[in-house]
Amino acid sequence: MTHLRSKVVPRPREFEPADPGYTSAMPITDLFRRISSAYSAGEQRPLRGYLATLCSYGALVTGATVAGRRAGVRLPEQVSLSDVALLSLATHKASRLLTKAAVTSVLRAPFARFDGPAGPAEVNESVRGDGIRHAAGELVTCPFCSGVWIATAFTAGLVFAPRATRLAATTLSAVAVSDWLHFADSKLKQPAHND
Repeated sequence: MTHLRSKVVPRPREFEPADPGYTSAMPITDLFRRISSAYSAGEQRPLRGYLATLCSYGALVTGATVAGRRAGVRLPEQVSLSDVALLSLATHKASRLLTKAAVTSVLRAPFARFDGPAGPAEVNESVRGDGIRHAAGELVTCPFCSGVWIATAFTAGLVFAPRATRLAATTLSAVAVSDWLHFADSKLKQPAHND
């Protein structure tokens, strides 16, 4: 008769309990702390803040989905390429306005520190704080990070209130194109340098 033995795979050391006599299941907070420590490699990374941000995003998307179902809102059969282009331009501009514009720095001030100008009407900032504050600071100072939230809001708007969303997106898109034209105009007016 052959005995089947289960192969025991050793756990990585960073997940072992601090007390060798500790035999019950590790509390989730201890496990998260150990995973965070192993991931961070000595750096301060706000993984709890990131988790809170992800949970908030998930809760907002779930809330919008539930609200839409209760209101009987139907998803569009398809999204046109013109809507995708419009929302893309609007998302780009809205994310720049939120995360880089000098005029919106008052919104970022609790989470960021002014480092200097970054070009016409934009600023460079560094994130302040720890944990959730730091994660929120990264969200409001990074156009790539905030772009996901903004695109989601525009997409939900396209489902719930398409006319108003297209109007707002058209406005932001027009400002984005206007900005690019200003940059092109400035570039054309600069004297050519012959080397």
